[in-house]
Amino acid sequence: MDALQLVALVAASTAVAGFARRSPVPAPLLLVAVGLVAAYLPGVPDYTLDPHVVLPLVLPPLLYTAAVDSSYLDLRANIRPVALLSVGYVLFATVAVGWLAYVLVPDLPLTAALVLGAVVAPPDAVAATAIARKLGLPGRITTILQGESLVNDATAITAYKVALAAAVGEGISWAGGLREFALAAVGGVGVGLILMVPIHWLRTHLREALLQNTLSLLIPFIAYAAAEQVHASGVLAVVVVGLFLGHKNWKVDFATRLQEEAVWKMVAFVLESAVFALIGLQLPFVVQGLGPYGIGEAAWYAVGVFVFVVVVRFVWVFPATFLPRWLSPRVRTREAGVDWRAPVIVGWAGMRGVVSLAIAFSIPIATDGVPFPARNLVLFLTFTTVIGTLVVQGLTLPPLIRLLKLPGRDRVQDTLAEAQAQSEASRAAEARLDELLADERNALPGPLADRLRTVMERRRNAVWERLGTVNEATGETADDTYRRLSREMIDAEREVFVQLRDARRIDDEMMRTLLRRLDLEEAAAYRETD
Repeated sequence: MDALQLVALVAASTAVAGFARRSPVPAPLLLVAVGLVAAYLPGVPDYTLDPHVVLPLVLPPLLYTAAVDSSYLDLRANIRPVALLSVGYVLFATVAVGWLAYVLVPDLPLTAALVLGAVVAPPDAVAATAIARKLGLPGRITTILQGESLVNDATAITAYKVALAAAVGEGISWAGGLREFALAAVGGVGVGLILMVPIHWLRTHLREALLQNTLSLLIPFIAYAAAEQVHASGVLAVVVVGLFLGHKNWKVDFATRLQEEAVWKMVAFVLESAVFALIGLQLPFVVQGLGPYGIGEAAWYAVGVFVFVVVVRFVWVFPATFLPRWLSPRVRTREAGVDWRAPVIVGWAGMRGVVSLAIAFSIPIATDGVPFPARNLVLFLTFTTVIGTLVVQGLTLPPLIRLLKLPGRDRVQDTLAEAQAQSEASRAAEARLDELLADERNALPGPLADRLRTVMERRRNAVWERLGTVNEATGETADDTYRRLSREMIDAEREVFVQLRDARRIDDEMMRTLLRRLDLEEAAAYRETD
């Protein structure tokens, strides 16, 4: 892939993803569909998914952004269901799908079938969590899906390595495989624990936001590479570091947080758009590689594997949801109110994604002159499973959520909790201001001291006002109107600064300084609503 092709891929995929944000179709599904169509258009170059690029260069930043945005406390509170899905389910799916493939496909060795099982085992929850948040699912379901996606890739990659070693005749035993799995998991967590404290110390002691954000971009690659260097799980190392830094992010200065959020949103948007488009663009490459298997025969195998992958998830999710509650009074007390609808949603939200394809493409053509058995068929079955789950489950998940009428987050209660928290914080700030103003070294003119109190009071009242509208004509709260009028005033100031620059009464450097002050005022007055 040359530079022009890469630019074209990024530009086209981000354009499609941008359109998807204004349509009811989730972006991953639309990107895959457009990629499928584009793959057969004349003039479109051949794009190949290189696992040596995807795994070390694309997967770490995507995992890191998800980990930083996750709640360590929520994940800890839901560690049992998350572990059952991200470890237990992936291993169960590896064995179950591998057994089906072994029975279904003539002459397919069991070891090669288990490689297929490991490849298609991990769901990619990017689309599922996006849909869950958009439709307002309960926070616990969203947390479980997000937590699953953070760890299941590590489980699947380790299971794949064990199965691959057996498939190419390296003589690995089941005990040896379990030992390698445990060492990779423990090693990945250990590397993350070792790195997280010094990285956090460095982030809090760098004084320039530019340097802090440069470090932020390097963190996932450092964690991943360090773990892989000692044959541990790079995925788990990235997740551990990301969770810790996200939990401690409040200790970093505000300029870094503002820049970091914008930078990582852009990085995640571009990477997710490109990789989902690449999934669709792989179709010609995969079909051409079928070799001795006819497309009709391979299609029947694909249907069987796809259906079994969907069924196996339900076979695991329902017992994993209800058996612990039946066996443990403590679990019943802590997880009261769980009904059959929650596991239905979690079971149906098992779409596969780019990680499965990247792992599949990393299967060697041959090892020591011995070809990997049915490699092309494994690639085809992986591709069809990814596409099938994204299209079938992805398109039907939103209507299924609406049909089941699962109660979502209580917005009123959330706003009430936010208002109460803001009130407590404002009282602390007011007490601190009185304490500071009592010191003659902090003497301020009356209007400036009143301004500090007014700003604090507006922050306190703004959340309470969201509980109801006060302007019958516009439906706005007083805080909404305040922010809108503030923006109009700032826009008027901005236009004057530009006019003064154009009239050569101020130079560009001064205009940029003045505009930056207005930008900060606007950021403070008009918080992000997306």
